[in-house]
Amino acid sequence: MDLGKRKGYTVSEQKVILSFEHGEAEIWAVTSKIINVFCGLESREHDSRAIEENREQAVKLSVEEREDGLWIDTGALSVRVSDGFYVDFYDENGDAVCADYRGQRKPLQVVSDEMLKILASEGHKADRGTGHVFDVLKQLRGDEYFYGLGDKTGFLDKRGYDYEMWNTDNPDPQVDSFKALYKSIPFFMALTGEHVYGIFLDNPCKSFFNMGQESQEYYYFGAAGGNLDYYYMSGNSLAEVLSHYTYLTGTCPLPQKWTLGYHQSRWGYTTLEDVEEIARGMRERDIPCDAIHFDIDYMQDYKVFTWNESRYQGDAAGYLATLADRGFKPVAINDPGVKKEKGYAVYDEGVEKGYFARTPQGQVYINAVWPGDAAFPDFGNPAVRRWWGENQKFLLDKGVRGIWNDMNEPASFKGPLPEDVVFTDEDKTSDHARMHNLYGHLMAKGTYEGLKRLDGRRPFVITRACFAGSQKYATCWTGDNHSIWAHLQMAIPQLCNLGLSGMPFAGTDVGGFGSDATGELLARWVQTGCFSPLFRNHSAMGSRRQEPWQFGEEILAIYRKYVKLRYRWIPYFYDLFHEAERTGAPVMRPLVYHYEKDEAARKCNDEFLLGDRILVAPVIWQGMNKRMVYLPEGVWYDYWTDEKITGPVWFVRDAPLDVCPIYVKAGSVIPAMEPMSYVGEKKEDVLLLDVYPGIGEWEHYQDNGEDFAYRDGEYNQYHIVVDERGISQCRMTHHGYERTYSRVLANRFGVSTELETQRA
Repeated sequence: MDLGKRKGYTVSEQKVILSFEHGEAEIWAVTSKIINVFCGLESREHDSRAIEENREQAVKLSVEEREDGLWIDTGALSVRVSDGFYVDFYDENGDAVCADYRGQRKPLQVVSDEMLKILASEGHKADRGTGHVFDVLKQLRGDEYFYGLGDKTGFLDKRGYDYEMWNTDNPDPQVDSFKALYKSIPFFMALTGEHVYGIFLDNPCKSFFNMGQESQEYYYFGAAGGNLDYYYMSGNSLAEVLSHYTYLTGTCPLPQKWTLGYHQSRWGYTTLEDVEEIARGMRERDIPCDAIHFDIDYMQDYKVFTWNESRYQGDAAGYLATLADRGFKPVAINDPGVKKEKGYAVYDEGVEKGYFARTPQGQVYINAVWPGDAAFPDFGNPAVRRWWGENQKFLLDKGVRGIWNDMNEPASFKGPLPEDVVFTDEDKTSDHARMHNLYGHLMAKGTYEGLKRLDGRRPFVITRACFAGSQKYATCWTGDNHSIWAHLQMAIPQLCNLGLSGMPFAGTDVGGFGSDATGELLARWVQTGCFSPLFRNHSAMGSRRQEPWQFGEEILAIYRKYVKLRYRWIPYFYDLFHEAERTGAPVMRPLVYHYEKDEAARKCNDEFLLGDRILVAPVIWQGMNKRMVYLPEGVWYDYWTDEKITGPVWFVRDAPLDVCPIYVKAGSVIPAMEPMSYVGEKKEDVLLLDVYPGIGEWEHYQDNGEDFAYRDGEYNQYHIVVDERGISQCRMTHHGYERTYSRVLANRFGVSTELETQRA
């Protein structure tokens, strides 16, 4: 986009308003390290749905006219604006970090009508033009690594790939060439030899990110509509840049503790007897489990906010109460499509109050989903979100403890929703082209806020479709994967990039949703899945069942081993989620997050970190019983053998089917808990500490695990120190929660020592 020669500028507080021959633009210093670049192509307002608060901090700007452009300095970075509205960013030392490309995009290849027909017949989408209203081209230096962009397929580093932000329900087995999936998070971080920066395109319309696939000279991002509105974030590390992004869009609130346990699900648990078989099977076979999920078959004719009582002997609430007595929390699916049926209260009320999306002619727009012909709630309308939230009472009254939002791209069975379907965008009329990528985000927001009002506990909302900022309202999963080894392999970079996109609470369907799992695949998948923030086994009707006991005693024993390891370390996971709320840090992290200068870490797709203390190197290839392991710098201990290994180093590790290689950093303290069948089965009276010799410390967090009282100071904080002998000291640094540990036991290579907790 070329605005022509710059004619002048004015400074208004922390904004520099620039006039060009062909329009106006703005540079806004949100903070000294976050710069907004704006050109109002559609409106003069930012109008963000991702950034919901004023995040401006005081910055003293220095603006200077020079021969090569207008220079804007914040003290932490500099921005140069040149003719044409080229915008370049420099660090505090004046070194170039991120510069606009001055050349032109490569010309598009002309596609003939005949070729378009051939491509369409083969299931490919193609057109002659880009449909972009703007493109921002940035120079490629040649040493960039790109991370983030949500749940895109492929590998951790997105250099050389081409993506679209358009929430898409595509059940085909997902491969590297997929441009779009269920989530649109238009944020990425770039790591070069000397610098780190991030860019967030705050535009909900269909957008495009070509990360050097088109050219080795530039990468670009653009959009099919809306404003040119992006945020540049500087920092000294990936962690710092990510903290800037979550400062803008929000962090993931601390979840209820039980949500960190194991979840069992399947599309096909249709009756009370089906669910009871699962509940009984988990307890009898000693598989810890906190949640059983109810897919669409619990509904009456797939109508939202109904329950098929005939399948539950007329008393669903009574049966769910028996589940609760045994420690199971019911999680119910909820789709946005409301069945078109006169006499169905949800549909009638939605029509009466004008709560559904409409055609340009003013009629309720109808497409088909699971209940057949259905209307789509207009979640951009605050009144609709509140109405949807209040309707959650039906499920809460039955005993449901979590809501699982699905089909909210929105998915539809009679072709996609036309882009001119009329929606609301808060206080103004909009259309599907603008609201599509926001649909699942706003549905999650309405659900979250409704549950919070009605229940008071921290809402547990799962969503398939997301936009930037959805982490404030929901956890997510990667959608309809398959029981294939390629999808187990892809799970690691997908979940790591979601964490680097501000979504720390994420998981995959363990074992795969579609297709048929094998015992070996399930065993290897649980060894990865037990370390993912959301830990759920889910599969599709018609596929091979994949409960832990479906593949014989060997696989059952392996499954039990890793689910129990997950439960042992739930206090550690909870600490990481506490950190995530405060700083935006992921829970599951790629190695590069902590080892940026390490070339092996920058493209490591088959290992990951849990926090900064635990490294997991799962086997993700069929038939393998050994694997190459890479450990970055530092001293590490093999979790299973206690062997001490100094990195950086590559080596071969034996990994028979029951072994997932795990390594713990020297100087680590891993908070743990005693064995339980579900969170809260027993009073957490004893804090266990898995201690590894070395110089280190840890902040352990404790609260009631359910409500928001912690935000009023009702929590305990413990500072734990480790020395080279592996002897810990534990000191309580904040005491606001009435329940404290009666004992603290430090475990060092199988030997336990009781510690005295000192009070601050």
